[in-house]
Amino acid sequence: MTPAQYVEDKAARSGSSFYYAFRFLAPEPRATITAFYAFCREVDDVVDEVHDPGVAATKLAWWRAEVARAFGGAPTHPVTQALLPHAASHGIEARHLLAVIEGCEMDLQQNRYLDFVALQRYCHLVAGVVGEVAANIFGRSDERTVVYAHKLGLAMQLTNIIRDVGDDARRGRIYLPVDELQRFDVKAHELLQRQAPWGYSERFTGLMKFQAERAHRTYDEAFALLPAADRRTQRPGLAMAQIYRTLLREIEADGFQVLHQRVSLTPLRKVWIAMCTHWRER
Repeated sequence: MTPAQYVEDKAARSGSSFYYAFRFLAPEPRATITAFYAFCREVDDVVDEVHDPGVAATKLAWWRAEVARAFGGAPTHPVTQALLPHAASHGIEARHLLAVIEGCEMDLQQNRYLDFVALQRYCHLVAGVVGEVAANIFGRSDERTVVYAHKLGLAMQLTNIIRDVGDDARRGRIYLPVDELQRFDVKAHELLQRQAPWGYSERFTGLMKFQAERAHRTYDEAFALLPAADRRTQRPGLAMAQIYRTLLREIEADGFQVLHQRVSLTPLRKVWIAMCTHWRER
């Protein structure tokens, strides 16, 4: 299997909205975003699939060393072998990849965030930097597009947090800020149990409505920041945003039933949303 085939398979098997959104890119940027996304999946899978924190930390340290090798001209992993030929032309630097690794390392070091300011640091690393790299790959002519990309990455990560409350609780993690849990009188153990009578309550619904309102507000702020000159090239990012926001609305319509299940959109619906966004933003 070639490095290109490896990253394509990694992206396809994830079933992510990212994969469907960049299906409409030209071959070269598509190959680049696919390789970058595969890198993000590799390091994220370390945290999610390796149950021993010490082993996970060792694996992430290996990835740090691999980034250094890759940007030194000697990549050894299929993901970095696929990504590095495109890195310079799209402004991808070692610091971008190391930021993603740092964000994943945070999952090994803490499982609570005291307030939204603390959570934003995490979101910056695992989503804002990803948004910046993606925007560079899609093509931009205005520096303000980077600000838009970071804000959009935050909005999509907030959506992920809402969708994954149950999955994260199963791993002992709660990304909803502690001070907001306290404001709505939702106890950590109620989330960790992930079932009635503790989980679903008016208090929980109020907390989740608050989270959704902030996510919607962040989407609107991001869209307002995108310069008109770059709107056409940023269609893949806008498609991702529409897929994620549709998911958020599905979760809202379902009454935030996220503790016992992971709400998702069908692949066909994701493709349809991406196609409609691509056509609308021509």
